[in-house]
Amino acid sequence: MANEVKTLNVEGMSCSHCENSVKKAVGALNGVGNVTVDLKSKKVTIEFDPAKVNVDIIKDTIEDQGYDVV
Repeated sequence: MANEVKTLNVEGMSCSHCENSVKKAVGALNGVGNVTVDLKSKKVTIEFDPAKVNVDIIKDTIEDQGYDVV
């Protein structure tokens, strides 16, 4: 099955530590391939296998790091 790519708007990220914590947490999820964080546009782009992980789990993981998915 092909991977999906989803871009989420995330509020509250302001520095490289924010970027790294989101990348590390989301990247650790089973089924997530690539995670790209753009602090300026407040966007997180995730490549993932929908058979292993879904967008709700990814959103919850980002919110668990203290950021808001809008």
